[in-house]
Amino acid sequence: MGSPEALRPVRRPTVSVDVGGVIVGSAHPIVVQSMTNTDTADPDATAIQVARLAHAGSQLVRVTVNTEQAAAAVPEMLRKLRDGLGVDVPVIGDFHYNGHKLLVQYPETARLLAKYRINPGNVGGKHHDENFTTIVRVAVEHDKPVRIGVNWGSLDQDLLTAMMESNARAAAPRDTRDVMIDAMIESAMRSADLAESVGLRHDRIILSAKVSGVRDLVDTYRRLAPRSDYPLHLGLTEAGMGMKGIVTSTAGLAILLNEGVGDTIRVSLTPEPGAGRELEVEVAQQVLQSMGLRSFLPQVSACPGCGRTTSTFFQEMAKEITEHLKARMPEWRETHPGVEDMRVAVMGCVVNGPGESKHADIGISLPGTFEAPVAPVFVDGRLDRTLRGDRIVAEFIELLEDYVDRRYARA
Repeated sequence: MGSPEALRPVRRPTVSVDVGGVIVGSAHPIVVQSMTNTDTADPDATAIQVARLAHAGSQLVRVTVNTEQAAAAVPEMLRKLRDGLGVDVPVIGDFHYNGHKLLVQYPETARLLAKYRINPGNVGGKHHDENFTTIVRVAVEHDKPVRIGVNWGSLDQDLLTAMMESNARAAAPRDTRDVMIDAMIESAMRSADLAESVGLRHDRIILSAKVSGVRDLVDTYRRLAPRSDYPLHLGLTEAGMGMKGIVTSTAGLAILLNEGVGDTIRVSLTPEPGAGRELEVEVAQQVLQSMGLRSFLPQVSACPGCGRTTSTFFQEMAKEITEHLKARMPEWRETHPGVEDMRVAVMGCVVNGPGESKHADIGISLPGTFEAPVAPVFVDGRLDRTLRGDRIVAEFIELLEDYVDRRYARA
């Protein structure tokens, strides 16, 4: 088997776009981003949620800027975020319908936001080009990048109608779905051309074309990617709630990322009522780490359990070790560089336990329910010791801490 690097997808060539110090595109790591669901007019609530998303690992955070109150609150929100909470994550403004007015009326907001997101399908009907141009000129004035984000649900109706009518007149009309996908791509490319004609630099543009179905997402980006070298933002526009949203997002993102398509991603999960937004960040990170594209947290391999592991001890140990690693990462990230690549195995019985533990950096093979109460520990592929008694979990965590200190100590 080749090296992990050799197995990674080859990224499509793109330009680099600087978004408030976070580089999107080219050979840079794929960027994880998220979005708040607070009322941006409430600077306290929004700053807190942005901070929580940033602490969870979101490298870019987008906020809705939909009213004059929201636009006016952005500078205060950013002050609270930077000075009060000590968080310096780039914040993106999401504009629909009235962005051309808000960015002109609130120049301090325009100056402080790290990027603007524009949906070319809803920037003003018959005044589309004029309003779009106004936003782009503000971006040029403040040297801000722009994401031109086309959405299936809010596609430029004039463009879609024209393409549908042209298709209807064709000798062999294509499927309506295909025409809609082409209309999305055409909207994105025409808007990018218009933005550059107004003066926005080529390396200040990111494109996205979002839909809500996995096959639609894959087909759309497979057609969009060859059209230019703009960095691409991936994600379903509405993934859904819970397991459905996680699985749907993972399926769509994984296919495209494995083909080298995508420079920044978001997992758009519907949260449980009153829940935070951090889960979407964790899912995005896990997608990238599972594919070997980035590392965020030591990975724990644990067998699913079977009739040989009928007690809850195995599950409890796997859970406790996973939570310990997650709790230690904020400190380890600063003091033990590279620890995010560590592989830990917590196996339940002798069938695959010793073998899987040998493949990990450090692993333990627990005795199954009816096996002898001994648990061999393997370090770097070799048997290190065997644990017995009531302190197996605590002793393994101590060994894990010692291993991290030895192997990942800062030079």
